[in-house]
Amino acid sequence: MPVSYRRLFALPGTTAFTLAGALGRVTMSMSGVALVVLLSERRGSYALAGTVSAAGLAAGAIGMPLIGRLVDRYGQARVTVPAALYNAVPLTGLLLCVRLGAPDWTLYACWAACAAAPNLGGMARARWAHLYRDDAAARHLANSFEQSLDELCFMAGPVLAMVLCTTVAPEAGLLAAGAFGTAGALLFAAQRRTEPPLADRAPGGHLGSPGEGPGHRAEPDGHPREQGSPLRVPGLRVLLLTFLATGVVFGSMELTTVAYADALGHKPLAGGLLALVAAGSCAAGLVFGVLRPRRAPGVRFLSGVAAMAVLLLLPLAAGLGGAGLALLGVALFAAGTGTAPTMVTGMTLVQGLLPQRQLNEGMAVAVSGIVIGISTGAALAGAVAEHTAPGTGYWLPAGAASLALLIALAGRRHLRMPDAPPAPGSSGRVVSAGG
Repeated sequence: MPVSYRRLFALPGTTAFTLAGALGRVTMSMSGVALVVLLSERRGSYALAGTVSAAGLAAGAIGMPLIGRLVDRYGQARVTVPAALYNAVPLTGLLLCVRLGAPDWTLYACWAACAAAPNLGGMARARWAHLYRDDAAARHLANSFEQSLDELCFMAGPVLAMVLCTTVAPEAGLLAAGAFGTAGALLFAAQRRTEPPLADRAPGGHLGSPGEGPGHRAEPDGHPREQGSPLRVPGLRVLLLTFLATGVVFGSMELTTVAYADALGHKPLAGGLLALVAAGSCAAGLVFGVLRPRRAPGVRFLSGVAAMAVLLLLPLAAGLGGAGLALLGVALFAAGTGTAPTMVTGMTLVQGLLPQRQLNEGMAVAVSGIVIGISTGAALAGAVAEHTAPGTGYWLPAGAASLALLIALAGRRHLRMPDAPPAPGSSGRVVSAGG
C-alpha cells in the first residue's frame, strides 16, 4: 500500500498542494463544532447555535457550485485567493458580533456570508484528474486517497476544535479554523505548476475522452463548449440525488449516535464513536485505492451503495438491541467501511461524465447534495430522538442508504462513462476512464 500511494507523489508539486489543501480542509470539520460551542457558551442557546449552523449549510450548498463555476471559468488561483481573503471578513464579523452582544440576526447574516469558502477538496481532485488524465488507475488511487484524507480531517478537526474551545477560549476554535482555512487556501493557490489549465487551453473535453460527450458540444476551433448547468447531464442528476440520500445517512447517524450515548449516560464518548465511523471509511478508502478496478465505474458505484445499505443494518441492530457502546462502536466502524467506495467511485463518475470546463462546478454540486442531506438528516434524527426510544433513530441512516440504492438502480443507465480513445503514440489499446 505505501508503494502504491507513493506513486501518486512522483510528480513534482503534488506533495505541496496536498499538504496545503489538507490544512485548508480541516477548517470545514472544525468550524461546525466550534460554532456550536461558541454560541452555546456566549449566548446560552443550543437552539440558536443549531439554526445558525443550518443557515450556513444552506448558504454553502448554494454558494459552493457558484464558486466552482468561477473556478472553471477563471482558474483555481484567480478565484481561491480573493475568496479566501473575503471569507475571513464575515468570520471576523461573527466573532465581533458575539463578543459585542449584537442581535441574533447578525449571526445568521455573518455565518451565511461565509458560504464563499473555496472547495479545496474538489480542486485537489481536479488537479489529480488533470495530472493523471491518461492513467485511469492513478486517478482511482488519487480519488481513494482524497476520500481518506477527508475522513482524517473530519476525525481530527472536531477534536482540535473542542480542545481549543474548552482549554483556551470559546472563540479559539473558530479563530483557528479561520486561520487554517485562509492559510491553507492561499498556500494551495500558490502551487501554480500543478494547477489545471482552463478548458479553452486544455487538450480535450472529458478526462480520457477528447471528443464530444454529454453536456457539451464542439466549437469551430475544436474545443468543447458548455451548455448551461452541469445538471443537464442525466448522470450527474442521479449522482446528486444519491449523494443527497447519502448525506442524510451521515447527518442522521451523527445525531442519533450522540443521543444514544447520552441516553446511556456517556455523552462525552459520542465523539469517539463518530471517529470510529470516519476511521472505518478512511481505512476502506485506502484499501479500495490499491485494488485494481475491473468493472465499469457505474457497476462499482452500485456495488458500493449496496454494501453501504447492508452494513448500515449493523448499527440499527445494535441500537434496537440496546447494545453497549463497545459493541455499537464495532458496528459503526464496520458501517463506515461502506461509505468510502461509494464516495470514491461517485467522484470518479463525476470526473468522467462532465466536460473538463465544468469539472469543479460539477464536483461542488455533488458536495452540495451531501451538505443538504446532512442538514436534513440531522433535523429528522433530532425529531426522532426527542420522541422515540434510544436507538430507534438508526432506522434513518439505514432507510436513507436503501433509498440511495433505489435511486442508483433507477438511474443506472445514465452512469455509463464514455470510453477513451487511444492516447497519441500508444499501441491503440482503449482504456476506460474509470479503470
